[in-house]
Amino acid sequence: MTINSTQINAQSDSGQEGNPWVVQIQAWARELGFSQIGVAGVDLSSAEAGLLAWLSQGFHGDMAYMAHHGLKRARPAELVPGTVSVITARMDYLPRDTAEDWQDTELARLQRPGEGIVSVYARGRDYHKVLRNRLQKLADTMAEHMGPLGYRVFTDSAPVLEAELAARSGQGWRGKHTLLLNREAGSMFFLGEIYVDMALPDSAPVQAHCGSCSACITVCPTQAIIAPHRLDARRCISYLTIEHAGPIPLELRPLMGNRIYGCDDCQLVCPWNKFAQRSALPDFDAREGLTGMQLATLLDWTEGTFLRHTEGSPIRRIGHVRWLRNVAVAMGNALHGAGLSVEQRAAMVQSLQRRTNHPDPLVQEHVQWALQHTT
Repeated sequence: MTINSTQINAQSDSGQEGNPWVVQIQAWARELGFSQIGVAGVDLSSAEAGLLAWLSQGFHGDMAYMAHHGLKRARPAELVPGTVSVITARMDYLPRDTAEDWQDTELARLQRPGEGIVSVYARGRDYHKVLRNRLQKLADTMAEHMGPLGYRVFTDSAPVLEAELAARSGQGWRGKHTLLLNREAGSMFFLGEIYVDMALPDSAPVQAHCGSCSACITVCPTQAIIAPHRLDARRCISYLTIEHAGPIPLELRPLMGNRIYGCDDCQLVCPWNKFAQRSALPDFDAREGLTGMQLATLLDWTEGTFLRHTEGSPIRRIGHVRWLRNVAVAMGNALHGAGLSVEQRAAMVQSLQRRTNHPDPLVQEHVQWALQHTT
């Protein structure tokens, strides 16, 4: 293989001058739409105590799988025997047509109570599918050119300490909201990993640059970030609207506003996200029906309509019942406030009344709760 001058420069910038394969992998990755790759070792023992403490305090909530896998998350060589290096990959996901003032645009949506808000990352194609397919292509290309290679690819699909590996591989640093931050890309990106049985030089980690800023902690609607770098998932709106299967706790419902799938607040106020990058892929462009929609319309979606609008979307995984639960909570919050027009209020009440006899008790409970705010 011939290394050209561009690759040599990139190699020098990466701090991994001794291994031209890392530079070549970066080039292949960019061709597939990835923004950056890094390499981490498999010794994550220093992260084990923090993981165990987080689990012991029950901060994982209903996500029993996190406790079930236990320390396997911090031990890549146990998850995939033979693993000696982990290649991490970053893929930016802001839609291609995202405006420069996108943070202000998204924050303004929170002031329109009749509108349902879906987290930015979920408005396009399911990232699991996009990243997994492209990571697989990257790994296949590596195996084709690098000789015998054992590998497995992961995208939020196995017990992997994703953010920890990414931080150790130079992708960024852990922000106070626990998400990964990158000086050139903020936090609006997905991460994926390739566990390989080939030793590659570790990337140099980067310094943290949050300083004294605590905007993410202050803005969190439910105060789920209980301290810098400590998240109680049970209070997080992303967890409540996506991972949590049962009734949403009464004390947290009023704090959820009009967020019906996920929550971006901690990212919207982060100063580093002024550097967030647009994706070059059409996969993450917002789909019709998932932005700017009225809550009354969304509650009227039949299961068939829901499935049609969420085909190939990460939203489909929560199912129609949880979708209605989330929308009903947002409608209750809207009806309790003063920001609706007479027409919006009437449409919401009528939509909720049509759902009072829904066959699922979870929907019934949240619809009744929402209707309490009409009197």
